[in-house]
Formats: sequence, C-alpha cells, structure tokens
Amino acid sequence: MEQQFVVMAVGQEKYGASVTQVLSIEKPMEITRVPRTVAFIKGVVNLRGTIVPVVDLGERLGLASSLQQDDSRIVIVQVEDMMVGMIVDAVTDVVTLADSDIQPAPSMVGGLSAEFLQGIAEHQKQVLILLHLPRLFNHAEQLQLKELREQEER
Repeated sequence: MEQQFVVMAVGQEKYGASVTQVLSIEKPMEITRVPRTVAFIKGVVNLRGTIVPVVDLGERLGLASSLQQDDSRIVIVQVEDMMVGMIVDAVTDVVTLADSDIQPAPSMVGGLSAEFLQGIAEHQKQVLILLHLPRLFNHAEQLQLKELREQEER
C-alpha cells in the first residue's frame, strides 16, 4: 500500500503529516494570543468562522520557534476530534510513499522521542520524519486546546 504525506520544513528538518489528516494549508494570519497556555500554543485563529487553536510545531518538537516568513504556513490538521493549526517554516511538497519505504522510528530522532513519530523515510536523498499527530499532544495539552477553542467560541 501507499500513503501520501504533506512535507513541512521546520528549521533544517523535513516532517511529514498524512494527507488524510491535513485539512488545509493557510498563509500566516493574525493569531489571537490566549493567556496561561503552554509556550508552544500561540493562540487561536478564526478560520472561515471556525475557531482553531494554533501551535508552533518547531517549539512543540523542542526545536527553535518558527519565525514568520514569506514561506511560513499554518497547516490545519485534524487530530482525533479537533482541528489544530501548526505553524511551519514552509510546506514544500506532497509525497507518496510505499509502506515498505517507511521504517520504524528509532527511539530518538533529532532529539525527538519516537512516541511522536509514525516512522522515517528517505525521499530524494533526504530523511523525512513522519509525525504521528494524535501523539503530538498529551492528554492535558489536548484538553487545553479544546478549552481554548470553546472559550473563543463563546
């Protein structure tokens, strides 16, 4: 079988998110800050009438914060029953990978715990780190993201 992934750049690394979870790719927009949230949660955006929490993927992964540049994007993903926007430095490609191209993630990849990862693959001589989006946010963080969305919808 084959799977497709949206390829996102965060710093020098390339990450993949399953196209089945990517709802849209948006240009940077005004983010409403929300107090008392963890540092990587940047706030919320109003996306065509829907309040969507936004996180900085670089910060969430323990890398440098993504700086808003011309190529920056907010990738809107479905994580279980919730929409989340992820700020990335760029969206570079959509790739199709055979299941046999995807290797299990080692226990650590670039300082990332394997629990966040679906696996790794080599694509065009570059390592692609495939994210397991439901594991990207622990239970407490998921609750905080849901609360943010509900607060802003009131």
